Amino acid sequence: MASGTLTAGVLCPLWSALAARGSTDGVYPDELSSLTGYTKGKISEGDVIDASNVHHVQELLDPIQFLQVSEMGRKLDVVPATTDLYRLSPWEYIEATLKNQGRARFAKDGNVVTDEGRPWIGGNPFPDPQSAAEIFAGATLSWGRHDVSLYAVKEYDLDPNGKVAYEYQSCWVEMNATGRTVLDPKPYMKGHEDKLRFQSVFFLTPSDTRGTSYLNIWPYDQNRYPELYGYLPAFKRVRRFPTNQRFEPMIPGSTIYMSDAWAAGDPFLTWGNFRLVNRGPMLAAINSGWQSDAANWEGHVHGGQHGETFWNTSVELIPEVLVVEAEPTGYPRAPVGKKRVAFDARTMLPISMVSFDRQGKIYRSFDGAFSLYDDGKSRVMDGAHPYWSWTRVHAHDVQTNRVTRLEQVKEVVGGYRSEANIPDAYDRFLTKGALRRLGS
Repeated sequence: MASGTLTAGVLCPLWSALAARGSTDGVYPDELSSLTGYTKGKISEGDVIDASNVHHVQELLDPIQFLQVSEMGRKLDVVPATTDLYRLSPWEYIEATLKNQGRARFAKDGNVVTDEGRPWIGGNPFPDPQSAAEIFAGATLSWGRHDVSLYAVKEYDLDPNGKVAYEYQSCWVEMNATGRTVLDPKPYMKGHEDKLRFQSVFFLTPSDTRGTSYLNIWPYDQNRYPELYGYLPAFKRVRRFPTNQRFEPMIPGSTIYMSDAWAAGDPFLTWGNFRLVNRGPMLAAINSGWQSDAANWEGHVHGGQHGETFWNTSVELIPEVLVVEAEPTGYPRAPVGKKRVAFDARTMLPISMVSFDRQGKIYRSFDGAFSLYDDGKSRVMDGAHPYWSWTRVHAHDVQTNRVTRLEQVKEVVGGYRSEANIPDAYDRFLTKGALRRLGS
């Protein structure tokens, strides 16, 4: 860190080993290969981390996770570490990253382009990053790492006393216009080469929120803000909203902002002062969050005053994460002064985020769980390969003690199902006309 070198790996360069072997075998020493080795047996795979033993792994959690376990009754089940790269991202995304390695650079205006000066062509542009800005750029260019993702979502918003105050069912749809790896035309959507993505969210329950929907249209130029449109049933029309107000909840009770999406919910050039502030191992729910034995993939909860604040979560030791700090330079009225995001060094996936207010006090967290939807008993396919995605999220505002829980389920009301790479997603979900249809 002192030298400014970001090359990951301890025993040998990480990405070279991943490209050659498809795993982290031989990259890290034994004490970074299991929690048993790291803690010298104080906590092992198969154990549960709770208030009685969390002090042994405090440095492996972000400060809000440590607070949740030490004071709020959160528990974490420990599972063996994943070494297979192909269980940590979609297959096509990994293959595109390998194929296109070394072709990305920053243009004079700060945007990521190929060696031919064109928009990015797919996969992570900087799998072996040399700067903190490269890490954030890769996370922003492809959120869910599919060309198209439709997430069927159940949301639970808890009051400061730990009781569920609001429940919602919704769908979140995102589609890349550039950097496409599966759907034709690729790597660019014809006629939209100047755009990065289309993204919409529409609410299905409860009745007083049903029909509310929003559409973000992202320019490829990360110096520019997305266009934001919304349909509100009370007005029965699509209207344009100020797009730089990205630090407010979209619905009552929620603690999630648009800026929070994938810990990279804003154009990355509207943030700045990127710097690496920490690197080392961390505990995260990286590959065992899918609830395959539940008919609708719904999770179980525990903790808090009423036993319903936190998802049951299985965590594993990630041998190396890169923690990057950034400031919202393009948002002078943002309540956030800075955020720190932890990225898995193997895949550059953002696994947790902690933000601070303008006075430097800890403010909010965004804590995700991910999985390959293949646990050896059941499997969900995405074309020729098992589906990979997020499974659950905690968003915790520690200043108000409000928590939002999200889970990706198999299906929500209306028959909408979680799936990837839907060929007709643009016409169905990602135009202003679609907003009107979804809201009616």
